[in-house]
Amino acid sequence: MSTDVESRPADASGTFALGGDLPVNRLGYGAMQLTGAGVWGDPRDPEEAVRVLRRAVELGVNFIDTADSYGPFVSEQLIRRALHPYADDLVIATKGGLTRSGPGDWRPVGRPEYLRQQTELSLRHLGVDRIDLYQLHRIDPKVPLADQLGELALLREEGKIRHIGVSQVSVAQLKEAREIAPIVSVQNLYNLANRADEEVLEYAEAENIAFIPWFPIATGELAKPGGPLDAISAEHGASPAQLALAWLLRRSPVVLPIPGTSTVAHVEENIAAAGITLSDSEFETLSNAA
Repeated sequence: MSTDVESRPADASGTFALGGDLPVNRLGYGAMQLTGAGVWGDPRDPEEAVRVLRRAVELGVNFIDTADSYGPFVSEQLIRRALHPYADDLVIATKGGLTRSGPGDWRPVGRPEYLRQQTELSLRHLGVDRIDLYQLHRIDPKVPLADQLGELALLREEGKIRHIGVSQVSVAQLKEAREIAPIVSVQNLYNLANRADEEVLEYAEAENIAFIPWFPIATGELAKPGGPLDAISAEHGASPAQLALAWLLRRSPVVLPIPGTSTVAHVEENIAAAGITLSDSEFETLSNAA
């Protein structure tokens, strides 16, 4: 008989309590790739997208990250189709504040009335009365941050949002955001090969704020044959992508990687990374390689 960890490998990633009251397994799933090319329109195989979401949850993932701009709305609607009614422990995070005018085109809009509209639409598309984690997808430089987060704080007071997060911010912006509203998470570009936002992670760890790295499995030149990942990959029988995820999980207890994929095979491979335990020397080797 399989053990729980064998049947639900995401459980091995450990847990983090968002906002102190919302526990999730640290290895989650990012739903951006469930859309068409350029994160625009429907996926080529909607049925596979549904299978991916259901398989991720079967494997112990209880934290799914999406955004209204993925599709737009395609990702949120697929999540509802695949998983509604939701399991009691399933946390679905979404984001608002980026508009779409076509494939690959992203433009920040942080007007309060727009953020309110998008929150209401996300509630409808996800089929929920309250969004567990709503993140400001990008700060709109044309709108005061106090107006953007102030509207999300109002929505929180109204019971439509449980927790608020921010995305792609500096330490200074994160500190400013926390003066306006309680911030429980920050989602920035960060991976083994790109650690430009190391200071943001360090600040998040010191303040017990969840750090959600997007594009988490990038390895860059490190994955080339003969590179620094080869020996460690062979030791663990793991792919470079799995090592990148294992490194993130080891990097800090506040890190919640959300690898995304559009195939069941890849979601199984990614979640299996939760079972990889890097030794101190392996972690240092990977850390120093980039």
